[in-house]
Amino acid sequence: MQGPQTLILMFDVSMFVRHNFARVWALATSKLVSLEIGFISSIMVTEMLSPPIGPNQSAHHLRTCIFPGLQKLSLSVDYITDTMVSMISESLPSLTHLDLRDSPIMEPRVSFDLTNIGLQQINLHGKLKHLSLVRSQEIFPTFFKRVNDLGILLMADKCSSMESIYLGGFCQVTETGFKTLLHSCAKLYKLRVSRGNHLTDLIFHDITATSLSLTHVSLRWCNLLTNFAVTRLASNRGLVVLDLRDCRNLGDDALQAISTLPKLKTLLLDGSDISDMGLCHLSKGMSSSLVSLSLRGCKRLTDKCISFLFDDYSNRELRELDLSNVPNLSDAGMLLLAKSRIPIFELRMRQCPLIGDTSVMALASMKVDENGWQGSSLRLLDLYNCGGITQLAFRWLKKPYFPRLRWLGVTGSVNRDLVDALTRNRPFLHVGCRGEELGADQWDKLDDLYIHDYEEVDEFEQWLLEGENESDEEMEEAENVGVLPD
Repeated sequence: MQGPQTLILMFDVSMFVRHNFARVWALATSKLVSLEIGFISSIMVTEMLSPPIGPNQSAHHLRTCIFPGLQKLSLSVDYITDTMVSMISESLPSLTHLDLRDSPIMEPRVSFDLTNIGLQQINLHGKLKHLSLVRSQEIFPTFFKRVNDLGILLMADKCSSMESIYLGGFCQVTETGFKTLLHSCAKLYKLRVSRGNHLTDLIFHDITATSLSLTHVSLRWCNLLTNFAVTRLASNRGLVVLDLRDCRNLGDDALQAISTLPKLKTLLLDGSDISDMGLCHLSKGMSSSLVSLSLRGCKRLTDKCISFLFDDYSNRELRELDLSNVPNLSDAGMLLLAKSRIPIFELRMRQCPLIGDTSVMALASMKVDENGWQGSSLRLLDLYNCGGITQLAFRWLKKPYFPRLRWLGVTGSVNRDLVDALTRNRPFLHVGCRGEELGADQWDKLDDLYIHDYEEVDEFEQWLLEGENESDEEMEEAENVGVLPD
């Protein structure tokens, strides 16, 4: 093949014999520019970048020829270590994107961990523009405990050209370390921090003194942040994506500051302390470009939040709305949403105990204009574990209702026969009934949240919109079987 090449291995390559694995990579094409591996041990990464010397090869030849043009490296490993980070930095002179994620199964020893020394080795060649270092708590609750503000300070000296930084699990780093990055990286436009346990409002205290033009900011599980931090952050008027999930001390004053952002398209506020009145700020502020809004787990919200959100024809561009785990949201709220005629494309209401059949009927009957189809705008509807969903709702999930629906979440235990019949009746509809999240891992890919082409109509969608005359006998039979006796 001619030209630059990309290789993606989305499986556990540690299944290969280590000795043979390293020798294979020694023969890799010099035109490889992007490499992504689903899982690999840190030891194998080190050996891959310094493979054993063959009988007819010198050490000098091998070390200078391995991946000379590689620009993007994305790895999921067991442990992010100083040794591995140093080897990557030394061996890949063209690297511009580095994405490392680990999921330790136990607390790592110092020899299998990342420390201040390892951070100092990052970007030795000065070409790195995008850096992601994340420790996941998916398997074991551990953090980068051997990295503190000093390590960030040492790394910042070599990061002046950085454009995107994602640091997850650096529990010992305070606002002092993160502020160093903000003041050192003049080109930074994307900042993501997760589980910043010592991160306080001071990180943005003097952000106006910098020349930063941040467009993407994610601060997840940073529970010391308050409304003041958001107010200071909102001085970056070019913000497009703002992720503040699980920052539990944020309230209505934060929404008032957010409402002044004219370009904001994605806003995630899961688990925050906002109220119905707080959403009123979004409807009265400058932010009329909002496309995606997540309010999952905001316990103070009620049905009134729908009225405030779409008051006076505001937020007409909103297409993705997550109201999951809002205990006081009921069918009355969905009736208000249907009345607003907002063409919502993705609606999530999982684990809302007061949502029932009436909500499905209202959404199915909803018209976004005089010529629109019933429920015609919805592509995704998540009703998993909603307390009031019964067999009646399934009658409104058949064709011709929801003609564009492609993802549906329900609780399979309501009636397994009806779920199976619905799947056969609508073969291109993906039905999730075990609680899985529907669609792509959208909130973990913040770059693309606001560029969906919702106007695109494919052949299948056109087929649905034209109406089908296929028999619904299977669905009707399942309904008859599933109807409970009086």
